Amino acid sequence: MVDRQTLASFYPHRSPIFRFFWPFTHAVVTNITVTIGYFFFNFLNRTTVVGREHVPRGPNTLLMSNHQTMIDSFIVGLSVYYPESLIRPGLIPWNPAAEENLYRKPLVGWLADNWKCIPVKRGRKDVSAIFKIGKALRFAPVLLFPEGTRSRSGKIRDGRGGAGLMILENKPTVIPVCIDGMDQVLPIGASFPRIFKRIHIHYGKPVDLSEFLDREKNRETAQLLMGAIMDRIRVLKEEIEASKKPSFGTGS
Repeated sequence: MVDRQTLASFYPHRSPIFRFFWPFTHAVVTNITVTIGYFFFNFLNRTTVVGREHVPRGPNTLLMSNHQTMIDSFIVGLSVYYPESLIRPGLIPWNPAAEENLYRKPLVGWLADNWKCIPVKRGRKDVSAIFKIGKALRFAPVLLFPEGTRSRSGKIRDGRGGAGLMILENKPTVIPVCIDGMDQVLPIGASFPRIFKRIHIHYGKPVDLSEFLDREKNRETAQLLMGAIMDRIRVLKEEIEASKKPSFGTGS
């Protein structure tokens, strides 16, 4: 479990009382919301999950996913860790969240902190966020969207070099993740999620970082590393697209 000093660095805007009760409120809020999310994604929508066996159940695990909607973190986390997270709520990943989105309203901000969101300043350099993610990896999995912002076209863009530097420093187990169909569940500009949509989520095998870890830790190495990770996510995207195509049996 994360220690109080680390919680204070994540949530300096919260009181010591909030941080004291956080292990309890986080467990309650997480279990309620991921259960609702599981029902929503698996019964009100149709979600196909592939490769969850590739994801470790321990700290220093970094899930790196493409980004389509504001609720992507819910499906990426619960699809691999639920229902195990009911008895181990700490499995639900930490994830950076833009202050501009989730911290404008007090109630939503309180929920975000209990959902293990780490507030960051979107659109501006927030160097402290990289250090916070490194800290979070010591305690639990972390989910990161390396593109930085949601893709409006569905195309998987290049990853940001800052994430690569963090990986070079912390050497986590990196799991590439690709989600597809969430842009139909919550299109950009929509206020409420839609139902009866088809969602795909693929977890890939851990990325082999060995060729990068022996190099100098600089921006060039970080960008090459991110290029390799984003290529793996694009391959998962191709697998999802192939799985959508109708298969025709051959008659004898």
